[in-house]
Amino acid sequence: MRTLIHSATVVDGTETARYRADVLIDGDRIADIVTDPTDRPSADRVIDASGLVLAPGFIDMHAHSDLQILLNPTHPSRITQGVTTEVLGQDGLSYAPTTDAVLDGVRRKVAGWNSDPQDFDFDWRTVGEYLDRLDHGIATNAAYLVPHGVVRAMVVGWDETPASTMQITEMQRIVAEGMSDGAVGLSAGLTYTPGMYADNEELLALCRTVAEHGGYFSPHHRSYGAGAMEAYAEMVDLTTRAGCALHLAHATLNFGPNKGRAPELLALLDAATEAGADISLDTYPYLPGATTLSAILPSWASAGSSDETIARLSDAAALTRIREQLEVTGSDGCHGVVAEWHTIEISGVSDARLDHYVGRTIADIAIAEGREPFDVCIEILQRDQLSTGILQHVGHEENVRAIMRHPRHTGGSDGLLVGAKPHPRGWGTFARYLGHYCRDLGLMSLEECVGHLSGRAATRLRLADRGFVRTGFAADLVLFDADTVADTATYERPRQAAAGFTHVFVRGQLALDESELTGVTAGRSLRRGADGVVR
Repeated sequence: MRTLIHSATVVDGTETARYRADVLIDGDRIADIVTDPTDRPSADRVIDASGLVLAPGFIDMHAHSDLQILLNPTHPSRITQGVTTEVLGQDGLSYAPTTDAVLDGVRRKVAGWNSDPQDFDFDWRTVGEYLDRLDHGIATNAAYLVPHGVVRAMVVGWDETPASTMQITEMQRIVAEGMSDGAVGLSAGLTYTPGMYADNEELLALCRTVAEHGGYFSPHHRSYGAGAMEAYAEMVDLTTRAGCALHLAHATLNFGPNKGRAPELLALLDAATEAGADISLDTYPYLPGATTLSAILPSWASAGSSDETIARLSDAAALTRIREQLEVTGSDGCHGVVAEWHTIEISGVSDARLDHYVGRTIADIAIAEGREPFDVCIEILQRDQLSTGILQHVGHEENVRAIMRHPRHTGGSDGLLVGAKPHPRGWGTFARYLGHYCRDLGLMSLEECVGHLSGRAATRLRLADRGFVRTGFAADLVLFDADTVADTATYERPRQAAAGFTHVFVRGQLALDESELTGVTAGRSLRRGADGVVR
């Protein structure tokens, strides 16, 4: 099948000037790029792209679709906004590698991220087997990070226990196996259990293993709140010592203590890169964050299994200690700050009897019911078995704008797709960059914006043949109207397809055709080879 995209404005991902061309797709490849309007190649189908931008398919550097992409392989949230590749295995918690016992704990821990269907067949245990499962057919391509928290659970357990030298060696072996299976790097969730229990010697050893395999480290670091700057500096120092590339996940500066501090973070990163460090970052273009309600608990309260955590929520002494840390001294699970109940909005629940809480803040619920916010929080956690999703309205616009303009910046949705009212970033991130921040606010040129969302990410991932519009490259491409592209997903209606996208090709096949989903699932896993290149 030969498809000709005729008279497109090509923005090719390199951040150089746009140009007019015909682009020929033959099978799954870009066969030719013709700039002479009189030299029109023959094709089975011609798409008139007059007035439209042709760009590389976008790359979501921080996705949480690990299970949802299998449950709903047509993946409309990503395809309708031009995403053709996403990076899974984020924040140290995902489904591979695993054991039978650990898988049960992981499923419960991340139910608020991906749901936990009881009839689903988790027929893999290794990273390679999970990637094989993706190859059965998904809408987008997917790369994968080995999740540190799960590796730690396999070797050390879920409790706050220092890893011995032998255990660190075993974790290195598991990480190396995952890298050999095709993973692109290692993620960590250092405000989530059990990842937060790792000391830097453990992380240093694992980062050295990742570096040996040509991958990168992507940490959700130890604080995005009271200790954010120190946490960023810690990750820069750690990876510099390990000789490992660093990609900072959802590189935000949130909560009251960080208002206006983006220049400090960018100065830290610039100084490190000038000294030779290999650093990149991703962000989402919204102010609220999203996680689970249980994540704000102090780490000691979340230690062990979900059942152990739930038991603590019924223990009077434990509750007194939890309340003190959540409301007076600051919880490490809440990034070292006290819980601001008016900023914590329920976005999704597993127990349908709690549906009436969705879209309301803990503070609003407490006022309506004449109760203390802390008591409301604990009761919801108990009744929903720790599976409650939340939005945290703690961001600062000046920080968001400053960070997204950094030359090492890439786009990542950090999008959760489950719950009644998940964060709209799951459906709108890439359209919002192009429409609101690029076109409407003029914070960057179209060429620069497309580069953020494609070429820069492809370079970080070391993709062999994706991320740019080039002859011989994979035909992962998106057509959109730069004048009308916009995010339509809102906090009230978060599952709304972006406007302005007309066609999305994944491996040369149309997943979106004339703005309609086709149901095609041409995506596959992208695996790091022995040479470090991802194909």
